[in-house]
Amino acid sequence: MTESFSQSSEAAESRLAVAQHSLDRLKTVPALAARYDGHDKILSLDHIATVPPLVKDDLNVALAHLEPKAEHGATWLFQSGGSTGAPKVGYAPTGFYMAGVHAQWAPLDRDDVFVNGWGAGRMWGAHFLAASLADLCGCQVIAVGSVTADEYVDWLAFFAARKVTAIGGTPSVLRLWFANARAAGITLPALRKVLWLGEAWQPQLEADMAAVAPEARRWGMFGSTETWVVGTNTPDCPDDTFHVLPEQLVHVGGDELLDFTTLNPEMLNPVLRYQTGDAGEIVACACGRPGGAMRVLGRRDSVVQVRGLGLHVDDIVAQVERGPGVSRAQVVITENQGRALSVEVLVLASADSAADSSVDTEQLRKDLLASTFTLSTAFQHDPGNFRVTVTEALVSNDRTGKTSNFVVREQT
Repeated sequence: MTESFSQSSEAAESRLAVAQHSLDRLKTVPALAARYDGHDKILSLDHIATVPPLVKDDLNVALAHLEPKAEHGATWLFQSGGSTGAPKVGYAPTGFYMAGVHAQWAPLDRDDVFVNGWGAGRMWGAHFLAASLADLCGCQVIAVGSVTADEYVDWLAFFAARKVTAIGGTPSVLRLWFANARAAGITLPALRKVLWLGEAWQPQLEADMAAVAPEARRWGMFGSTETWVVGTNTPDCPDDTFHVLPEQLVHVGGDELLDFTTLNPEMLNPVLRYQTGDAGEIVACACGRPGGAMRVLGRRDSVVQVRGLGLHVDDIVAQVERGPGVSRAQVVITENQGRALSVEVLVLASADSAADSSVDTEQLRKDLLASTFTLSTAFQHDPGNFRVTVTEALVSNDRTGKTSNFVVREQT
């Protein structure tokens, strides 16, 4: 199914021209030209669904050949990924396309005091994107970025004194802010808005938010460095459901994989049916807003090979997180020249757990081995190389603050 938009014929023709321009650019890339044989003219927005999708590293190949340049302002170069796969590159002009987002979604206003908690620099665009949104909203901004563990209490006291009304970051980073505030007994009574982008929302955040800032509500964005912001939601929407921006086109394939086509004439990345690995469906949002919305069902690229067998990482994580005393889990695979030497499930104890002993790691390990064919078979002869361990912190990306469900490490 293809998402449709209410727009004038003039707007439709303009968007078709952008899609045609992306196709023409991709056809000039020697490594990709053959896949577009027979695809010369895009006749309608629905017709875009017949064009072959871009997958995995295709866009990197295209951008290396095209070397995009912004027509106005600077050309910003960012990357995403790198924790479980090759980094993906994305280009953007100054402004990061946020004028179109702000026209449809304005969670901040001039009276807000906004903490920008996305990590700045090191080739990730979220901090700068949020700064551009704040600029359009005209609010006060405290640009914090990444902080060290011993800085949280001082910063949180400063936020309380400044009567901060909004904070933004990845859910993994937001959990650190709220958990540290709760542990220190700091409340943020003026906080009303929690902006998030970069990961799926983490329901475990709700308890800490309720204790620290009971009036705070979440406002989400969905996108990537390649597509930029595709859709947004409000506190009235389910956390997995996003209203697609008019300059984005979403298609759901038979395999439930989402692909995205950007119809913004300023877009530097030739995003034409680009697949990020997320599955989804078109739904009517529970908020009651007319028109279709995009529900994100989760990643479909989280099946990894462990000793020749497919391990469904998301299923493992979901099973562990249902266990008593568990707040969050992560799978860490250690490899040597492509062969998995060990699999370790890292577990964060929930805030109300009195001690690590409240999480029965041995029982979790037995349950996983009993219920997961891949683990029981792969480690049949060396069961000690599959472990469940309680940790104080999961492995996260120092550059972005993201915490993925699985991490692959190479033994040195």
